[in-house]
Amino acid sequence: MSSISERIDRILEVLPKRRWYRALTPFERLVSTILSQNTSREATIKGFKKLKERFAITPEVLAEASVEEIKACIKPSGLYNTKAPRIREVARIILDEYGGDLDNLIRLPLDMARERLLRIPGVGFKTADVFLSVVCRRESFPVDTHISRIAKRWKMVRGNAGYEEIRLAFEAVIPRGKRRRDHLSLIEFGREICRARGPRCETCPVYGECEWEGKSRSKGESYRFLTKSS
Repeated sequence: MSSISERIDRILEVLPKRRWYRALTPFERLVSTILSQNTSREATIKGFKKLKERFAITPEVLAEASVEEIKACIKPSGLYNTKAPRIREVARIILDEYGGDLDNLIRLPLDMARERLLRIPGVGFKTADVFLSVVCRRESFPVDTHISRIAKRWKMVRGNAGYEEIRLAFEAVIPRGKRRRDHLSLIEFGREICRARGPRCETCPVYGECEWEGKSRSKGESYRFLTKSS
């Protein structure tokens, strides 16, 4: 049986990663990650775009913005009553503690940067690790619902494993230098193929090595037949 890293290499062959956030500043990325909490990528993008149409997304501007106006902008992303005051508070903290410049945090050692991020209200493990991985290009491995589901279906962790157990399980088997790429690819895999409902086992490139009891054997055999014949 191939390693987890080798499985992900095979997934990469059929699912290239997407990066809608490529052009974002570090602070914009932090805001977009807060918007992404408990919602879909599409809803996150809609909320972020409406916010950017109304405000310059900088600590200086959002720290002084009306919570009600922020709510109106980010409504498409859901949970706007919680996220709006959270975004303004994050902006104020970045302004007060880091002079509005996240580079002052980015330059810190990984463990210290993670600990500082987790002190900020509304910034949990996932938000901190996404920021460290995507913006700071550090070797953290963020865990979202897709990656959690894959880890459990692949029997990498217990069925009731929490965030840190899943993160450490992936970091133990994915070499440094590949974690950011593999994280993004697994998210696409979870969205497109290894879905929570209606998983597309017939198109799964690692069906034969999946330990999940709920996988569809007939669909998987169809995929293997097609790949051998192509």
